[in-house]
Amino acid sequence: MNAVSLQEYLVVSALLFCLGLLGVIVRRNILVIYMSLELMLNAANLALAAFSRFNNNLNGQVLVFFIIAVAASEVAVGLALIVALYRRRQTTHVEDLATLRL
Repeated sequence: MNAVSLQEYLVVSALLFCLGLLGVIVRRNILVIYMSLELMLNAANLALAAFSRFNNNLNGQVLVFFIIAVAASEVAVGLALIVALYRRRQTTHVEDLATLRL
């Protein structure tokens, strides 16, 4: 049976983080940017859980649990802000939201 090594977890985590970073830099839709930020957060969670597993220490996995709980509340607030901006401006493009004056 082939066990997955720590290096393979970290490579997947780095790829996910880079994919999220690319989405933040390249995309212009605020929803896609927000999803890319969440992908970067989950990549960091994967690395933290992998380090925790390979060190036989549950502290990292408990921290991941709390990060996911905070991220759930962050998603609710972030999506509420995006909906409010969309109702005000009728667009989700970042260029159109550059100035927040009425």
